[in-house]
Amino acid sequence: MIMPSRPRKVVFVVGTDTEIGKTWVARQMLETWKLLGLKVSARKLAQSYAEGAWPTDADVLAAASGEPAKEVCSPEYWYPVEMAPPMAAIALGTDPPTLTELAFSVGWPAGADIGVVEAAGGVRSPQALDGDCVDLARLLNPEVIVLVANAGLGTINSTRMSHEALNSIRGADDPDIPIHVVLNHFDVRSELHRYNLEWLRDKYSIDACSGIVDDVVKLAKQLASDM
Repeated sequence: MIMPSRPRKVVFVVGTDTEIGKTWVARQMLETWKLLGLKVSARKLAQSYAEGAWPTDADVLAAASGEPAKEVCSPEYWYPVEMAPPMAAIALGTDPPTLTELAFSVGWPAGADIGVVEAAGGVRSPQALDGDCVDLARLLNPEVIVLVANAGLGTINSTRMSHEALNSIRGADDPDIPIHVVLNHFDVRSELHRYNLEWLRDKYSIDACSGIVDDVVKLAKQLASDM
């Protein structure tokens, strides 16, 4: 599906789980692209959060992209309940959106070079009444996927499973959508973190980097290299 006023490149940011650091990674990339002189935009199609919590993910993304938070995420899809967005909508007594409704709420600004779409929760977390992050990615048809994972115990399992699920969106028309993994909360002093990164790269041929700021900036520059 081709969205109106689509940026030259759409980057879909998703996590292996919730609270994994997707917004932090997206912010670092947006700020890097702006320093490179690119016109950026950010979208969080639906967000749920603890009532009264601030800043929300949309607020953080808005500060990085220079857009109003209510443009980053449409006000009708702000849910002050800590549940997956469609569940939160039902808990609040409103109709949960469909994937198509979410996709057409994007409203990209004209002339954007790179647009980020940050999903809610993990790869298989419900995004709408009729689908999860994989379904949403398939609908949005991004040029790039960034998968944010933890660096510690269990990440090889969760990263491989999430990577495999995201690979399923690759069709005959888009066989080469690159998936870049960022191991967030990475500590260079941790042997486990270093081993996890090496195993993902060497044993499973997954394009992975650490979540250290310099490495995220390097990834952002790589994604912007053809802009």
